[in-house]
Amino acid sequence: MLAQKRDIKKLIGNTLRWGVTIACAIALVGGGIYLFQHGGDPVKDYSLFDASHPDYSTLGGIFGGFFNFKAAGIIQVGVIALLLTPIMRVLLSLIDFLHERDWLYAFITSVVLAIIFVNSISSPT
Repeated sequence: MLAQKRDIKKLIGNTLRWGVTIACAIALVGGGIYLFQHGGDPVKDYSLFDASHPDYSTLGGIFGGFFNFKAAGIIQVGVIALLLTPIMRVLLSLIDFLHERDWLYAFITSVVLAIIFVNSISSPT
């Protein structure tokens, strides 16, 4: 039982380490491509919001940019991977709590996961 507890803790730790590493690597590649393509461009005025790239505000647009090897899409996939890393930790913790039959912590973790899910799919008003 103790070995299983260490195994799940190790899995959670490795998930966090690898998730952050992979997310940073993806974003770094996208940043390098962006600098290669736009490094000599003049600096834009960022004092106002620029909505000239609405394709990158949806998952379809982000992954479309990623698969078309566009720098902004690649960077945003890195950000999505970074956001999914702690969510995976919560999910793995839920599986661990259910396996241990720790119903209170499983319930609390389920509520946290539900809040994350609802906030992710709900549209701002």
